[in-house]
Amino acid sequence: MTLVTNVTLAMVCCIYCCICWGSWGNTQKLVQKSDWKSFLFYWDYIFGFFLTALAGLLLFNGGNIFDNITWTSIAWAAFGGIVWNFSNIFLTAANGIAGMSVGFPIGGGLGWVGGIIFNYFSSGFTGNQTMLWIGVVLAVAAMVLSGVSYSKLSSSQKKSPIAGIIFALISGFGFAFFFGLVVKATAPEFGGVGTMSPYQAVFFFALAVLLTTFILNPIAMKHSVEGRQTMEQYFKNGDTKTHLIGMLGGFIWMSGMVISFMSAGAAVNKAVSYALSNASPLVAMIWGVFIWKEFKGAPKGTSKFVAAMFLCFLTALVLIAASN
Repeated sequence: MTLVTNVTLAMVCCIYCCICWGSWGNTQKLVQKSDWKSFLFYWDYIFGFFLTALAGLLLFNGGNIFDNITWTSIAWAAFGGIVWNFSNIFLTAANGIAGMSVGFPIGGGLGWVGGIIFNYFSSGFTGNQTMLWIGVVLAVAAMVLSGVSYSKLSSSQKKSPIAGIIFALISGFGFAFFFGLVVKATAPEFGGVGTMSPYQAVFFFALAVLLTTFILNPIAMKHSVEGRQTMEQYFKNGDTKTHLIGMLGGFIWMSGMVISFMSAGAAVNKAVSYALSNASPLVAMIWGVFIWKEFKGAPKGTSKFVAAMFLCFLTALVLIAASN
C-alpha cells in the first residue's frame, strides 16, 4: 500500500488537497451557459469523481483490494458520501447563482470551521489551542465579510443575495462532518474505528456519492432556481468537450481526496489535517475574484471587504497550520 509517513510531506499532501478542492469549480464556470446549467454539469462531475476514486483504489491500495472490509466500515464511508453529496449539490447551486468567491467562502468556510471543531473534540488536540481558536474566529469573520461583499454586489445588480447565501450555508453544515465520517471507516492505525484502508474508505465514500446522485440530482434538476433541467437536455446539449471538462472537475476534487488520505499514516493532528485540506475557500476566492472577476462592477467600497476577507482567511490558515 502506498502511504506517506513523513509529517512535512503529509502536510504537502493536505495543501495539494486544498488546492484541488478550491479549484474544481473552475470547470463548472468553463461550461456554464444558457443550455448547460449546474446540475447537467453535476452528472459529468460525479462520473469523473467516482472513476478517480476507483483508480486510487486500484493503483495505491496494493493487492487484495477488498480484504478487511466490514459492513460497519462501509456504513461509515457511505454515510460520509451521502452527507457530502447532499451538501455539494447545494454548493454547486450556490456557485451557479453567486459564483466561486461567495459559494466557497460561505459554504466551504462553514464546513471548514465546523469540521475543525468536530475533529478537535473527536480526535483530541495536543497543539497550541490559542492559535487554533484564533484561526477559527478569523475564518468565521471571513465568511461574514464574504456575505457582506456579495450583498453589496447583489444590491447594485438589483437582485436578492438570499438564495445564494442560504444554499451556501446549507452546504456548509454537511461539509463539517463528511471528512470525519469517512475517516471513521478506516482502521485504527489510520485514525478510524473501522477496518478499511484509506483507499477502500474513499472508494466506498465515492460509490455512495455516485448512487445517491441518481436520487438527489434529478430532484435538484427539477427544482433548480436556474430553471428546470432535464436528461433530454443532458444528452442533446452536451458535446464531448463539455462532458470531459465536467469529468475533469470530478478528477480534480477526488485526486485531492485520495492524496489527502495517502497521508493517513503520518503523525499529523486530525484537526490540523482537516483544516489544511479544507482551506479551499481561500483558493476558490483567488480564482473567483482575480480570474473570473466576479466582483467586477460592485459598488465603491466593496473592495475593502473583499480584501479583509482574503486577509482573514489567509491569517486563519497560517495560524491553524502552525498550531499543530
